[in-house]
Amino acid sequence: MNNLFADIGYRSINHVGEELCGDHIDVVEQDENSTVIVLADGLGSGVKASILSTLTSKIISTMVSEGLSLDDCIATIAATLPVCSVRGVAYSTFTLIRLVNNEYAEIMEYDNPAVILLRDGRGFEIPKTEVNIGGKLIYRSRIKLQENDIFIAMSDGCVHAGVGMSLNFGWGRRDIITFMETFYDVGFTAKTLSTILLDECNRLYGGKPGDDTSVCTIRIKRREPMNLLFGPPSNRDDCDKMMSLFFSKEGKHIICGGTTSSIAARYLGKTVRTEIDFIDPDIPPIAHIDGVDLVTEGVITVNRVLEYAKDYLADNESYKHWSYKQDGASLISRLLFEEATDINFYVGRAMNPAHQNPNLPINFNIKMQLVSELSDCLRKMGKQIKVSYF
Repeated sequence: MNNLFADIGYRSINHVGEELCGDHIDVVEQDENSTVIVLADGLGSGVKASILSTLTSKIISTMVSEGLSLDDCIATIAATLPVCSVRGVAYSTFTLIRLVNNEYAEIMEYDNPAVILLRDGRGFEIPKTEVNIGGKLIYRSRIKLQENDIFIAMSDGCVHAGVGMSLNFGWGRRDIITFMETFYDVGFTAKTLSTILLDECNRLYGGKPGDDTSVCTIRIKRREPMNLLFGPPSNRDDCDKMMSLFFSKEGKHIICGGTTSSIAARYLGKTVRTEIDFIDPDIPPIAHIDGVDLVTEGVITVNRVLEYAKDYLADNESYKHWSYKQDGASLISRLLFEEATDINFYVGRAMNPAHQNPNLPINFNIKMQLVSELSDCLRKMGKQIKVSYF
């Protein structure tokens, strides 16, 4: 096992006027370091296309994840999905990417736009071979993964963006590569990169997509541990134990909460330096402790992070805020969403007297719920999460 991690994020927009998307993306984990990703594009749009693409992605991802060979999977899907007698094209096209032990990628492509690989900041052509399986011409690739590789799979709605509108012949693959090279070194998550590309496609369509459009991005990065301390322990005698475990862990350290930061500062023999500027009027200012990467207020800040996490898993519209702002919630979001791969939560169960005010919508149960919901969201982002209570 190497020290690489695959950050996977995807989004779709529907053909204008359609309630269902004719594209479907499935991500199935075979084990901790092996994943199967399938992007299927059903013929046409609407209900029929949605059913066909869903069937295709489900069949392929399930068979591959259960250990069947790629040839057997493709042969099954080729026999299952016929060719339209009128248009002479397949009822569903697909792109399959299988990440094996986070060491190499196997790619199978059938009539979808070719997968883009950005390596060392530039477009990199993936070597391919043609194979005929069940009468279908399949492009097959196998490539060793490198840190900072970015793979972009897409449906043909991307390359058709702007046809007859802002662009005469649509958005060429070379143009898409050039556009995405701009964001290679920024450090955006895979989901945010997919969102940026999809937003540009939607703009080229004039906000009225003429085709279902989907993007799935895979960003290969080195594993990055992160540690977050939230609240003092229920037993004061456990403070040193909690702090010792927290600070002994590899990776960056985030502390949330005024009382918690005071305990940490005392343990380190340092002082807490609080900023007075409200960058965001709704989020309390951050603080600083020598030896700690980030110090913020507790419940209010973490609640905003949870809001961003839920939005990230949905339409990811809030990335326009947290991706650059300097308030505590945005800073935590960038650390957890963009940098971290393995996150350790150290959660104190002490009751905060300030939260017992009946006029405040904060109580102990809400604090525990925040931790539970945030850790669940981060797991759905593909992070490895461990929560320890004190």
